[in-house]
Amino acid sequence: MNEYIGIDIGGTKCAVVRGSDKGKILGKRKFSTRDRDSTLEELFDSVKGLWTEETRAIGVSCGGPLDSRRGVILGPPNLPGWEEVHIVRMLQERFGVPAYLANDADACAVAEWRFGAGKGCRNMIFLTFGTGLGAGLILNGKLYPGACGMAGEVGHIRLYPGGHTGYGKAGSFEGYVSGGGIAQYGLGDAASLADRAFQGDPQARRLWEQTGQDLGRLLALLTDLLNPEMIVIGSIYARAGIYMEAAMNRILQEEALEASRKACRIVPAALGESLGDMAALGIAMAGRETDGT
Repeated sequence: MNEYIGIDIGGTKCAVVRGSDKGKILGKRKFSTRDRDSTLEELFDSVKGLWTEETRAIGVSCGGPLDSRRGVILGPPNLPGWEEVHIVRMLQERFGVPAYLANDADACAVAEWRFGAGKGCRNMIFLTFGTGLGAGLILNGKLYPGACGMAGEVGHIRLYPGGHTGYGKAGSFEGYVSGGGIAQYGLGDAASLADRAFQGDPQARRLWEQTGQDLGRLLALLTDLLNPEMIVIGSIYARAGIYMEAAMNRILQEEALEASRKACRIVPAALGESLGDMAALGIAMAGRETDGT
């Protein structure tokens, strides 16, 4: 049986997992993210502790910016001090197997495509819709990273002339369709607003309706541009989608081309709490298959 190591690097916590090519988790280590050198040392120790002779490749999922082709982390805002970290080279030199790096949206797209809601699709989009907003693109049965690994940065597209700031741009989609954007309304975070909506709070319900409208505009844009079979939406949508769906579908129907809209299903992510683990493993598997090794 082929086995893989997945590394999920986050601003507050990291996880290293060992899994099979069938997507079964065989071992896992978790720890808090500290300074760069201490965190890298613990990552490498965790890989060593989970290593077996059946390990064929290592995949790394990390928030951007990064250069997936060179395997370099380029100073993500939630990882201070991580400028020009050649994580792929470090792993390959220490463990002697291929290693691959992808941003978290791309990695989650691969995971949902291989093991989750998008299994069997050839054209699928994954939207993170968490603290921030990004997209991973599966096109013609392959991950599409773009010329420099920056494809799918939909959070940077401007939705309004000004207003909430997300991805460094006032009025961007991330300023409205993300946890950070929702918090800028000043009414609480996404989790508390979902609870209030469940209890019937009209103010919370109106906010989710507005978020659903904004999400619908993004979905219409993606549907017309890429004509996917499915758009899988993670995190906040999986928890609060019920309060957004009516407004989202209304805008989608108004804005998107009818044939493209009817060909596309909008669904919540299916992997739940295991998504981060499966994302990193999926990058290891997909990279090795692409290399033909």
